This record gives sequence, structure tokens and C-alpha cells, in this order.
Amino acid sequence: MFKSKKGFTLIELLVVIAIIGILSSVVLASLNSARGKGNDSKVKAQLAGARAAAEIFYDNQSPNSYTGLCSGPEPMASYVLQTNYPTGATVACLSDADSYSITALLPGVGGTARWCVDSLGVSKQVAGAGTANGCP
Repeated sequence: MFKSKKGFTLIELLVVIAIIGILSSVVLASLNSARGKGNDSKVKAQLAGARAAAEIFYDNQSPNSYTGLCSGPEPMASYVLQTNYPTGATVACLSDADSYSITALLPGVGGTARWCVDSLGVSKQVAGAGTANGCP
């Protein structure tokens, strides 16, 4: 009489390990994509806050002006500090008396596209840097 052996064979264990490896690589690829989109969202949210701060700055000037917006004190200083943005999101702020634009690289898009906000209320993805007159 033969006794049946209980347990897994080496082949069965290797197949399970291979399946786990394939599934984990798919999850990690999705995680990196989500991380990039999250960084892009952080840049967009930070620039939306910068727009509100710029309008407060404008209203507090007498006469009303955007002059000194990008180099002056609060409320704008924290919005143009590089340390407040994800790695790779280089920030550029340009202003004159009547207008401004603030752009930042979107690191989740591979660092080739920028997000731009300006004094006209524009908030969009652009290819190049903005000007003191607004987003391109």
C-alpha cells in the first residue's frame, strides 16, 4: 500500500513565486504613475494658492500694483520657495506693475511641461515659461 505525500512540489512553489513577482511589478509601475500624478497635483494646488496670494498682494499695494510681487515679502515668499514644491518642479515668477505669471515644471510629466497661472486668471499647462504679461 502506498502512502500519498502531502505538500507542494518545487515546481509549484516556483510558479507561485513567479506569479507574485509579476503582480508586484505591475503594482510598483502603477504606484510610480500615481506618485507622479500626485506631485503634479501638488504643483497645481500650490500655484492656485499663489494666485490668491498675488491678489492679496495687489490689493494691499497703494496704488494697486504687482511690482515686487516675485521678490517681495509675504504673502508671496512662501509660494515661490523651491522647497515647497516636489523635487524637479522648478518655479519661475515674473511680474511688472500690471500683471504677473508664475510657472512650475510638472515633474510627473517628465519635467517637460509646465503649469502656469497669471493675473488674467489663466491656469493651464504650457510648453514654455510665462512672461511678466501672462501665460503663453
